[in-house]
Amino acid sequence: MKKVIDYLLSCLYLLYFGLLLLIFHVIQVIAFNVFGKQAHKNVVDYMNGGIMLGWYLTGSTVRYRQLTDLPTDRPIIFVANHQSMFDISPIYWFLRKHSPVFVSKVELAHGIPSISYNLRKSGAALINRSDPKQAIMEIARLGKLIQQETRSVVIFPEGTRSPSGNMRTFAPGGVGVLLKRAPKALIVPVVIRGTGRFNPKGLFPLCSFTPMSWTVLPGIEPAGQTPEAVVQQAYEAMITELASSQVTA
Repeated sequence: MKKVIDYLLSCLYLLYFGLLLLIFHVIQVIAFNVFGKQAHKNVVDYMNGGIMLGWYLTGSTVRYRQLTDLPTDRPIIFVANHQSMFDISPIYWFLRKHSPVFVSKVELAHGIPSISYNLRKSGAALINRSDPKQAIMEIARLGKLIQQETRSVVIFPEGTRSPSGNMRTFAPGGVGVLLKRAPKALIVPVVIRGTGRFNPKGLFPLCSFTPMSWTVLPGIEPAGQTPEAVVQQAYEAMITELASSQVTA
């Protein structure tokens, strides 16, 4: 019976999701070309809030906790674990005050309504995993952007998704490049739970009635530390948080 419910509610959500992406794609284009970057950002924020809100159609729940006050007068590097494509929308919505920009695969910059357009226009670092030099240059450009505009960046140091929720070892290279260009940035770990269970087989079927959560941990001052030490510190804090409790609805 649960599988039947999963299929039915997944169909309902994917219809909603597809229509939302198509509608917001048009709104994004108008906002960016007529009203400018800030209007485009506002549209993207509400689009991601809408994506997240739609999860309630599947009976799933979203919980957000922020265990620290975050500064608005310096760049922030959010370091998050990565379970699925659904990790991203709540980060956009709940942390919209910090104007997060993402490090993403270059393949996602084309072919997906709304999402690809936003990646191209938001300043995201679009990296080619088979070209390390290009990836470093893109991440460095993004580090310079957040330093100049006092914005934030979201990076997934695992490098790939871990649907099981068991974190892979973090690679410090991307964070090191960002810190070189944005030396005043604060490192802030973000622990994500449950999204891997929500879409274990991709977009269809989704697993209904899944509790998901996003927890923002206290920041880490990188001054006087190597990128390797900072990333390890973030990793250990996130492992501790993941082990501390299970997701609750």
